[in-house]
Order: sequence, then C-alpha cells, then structure tokens
Amino acid sequence: MARRSFWQWAVQTARLCCGVPDYDVYVRHLREHHPERQVPTYKEFFRERQEARYRGTGGRCC
Repeated sequence: MARRSFWQWAVQTARLCCGVPDYDVYVRHLREHHPERQVPTYKEFFRERQEARYRGTGGRCC
C-alpha cells in the first residue's frame, strides 16, 4: 500500500468530519472486495451516502 501524504490524510479527515465520504476510497473498496458490483457514478454515490446519513440507514457493507 502506498503511503498517503499528510495533506491527503488531512483532506480526507476533514471531509469525513463534515460528512462528505471519499468516493475514490469507496471505488477502490468495491473493486477489491466486491468486483461483481457495478461502480456507481459520483452523483449516485453522493446521493446514496446523503440518504444513508440523514435517514439513519447506515450503509456499511463490510
């Protein structure tokens, strides 16, 4: 696994604190752990995460 720079880590942490999930990390996770699933567009991903957050449905797969 390649090391991420401090800046990348800080940006990801700030986004997660504000409730904005990291699409690139999600896509990587899907490709590694769920290759049979279709990768959603960013718009679909963002909409699903917002619904999960505000409706309390969670949304974790693993």
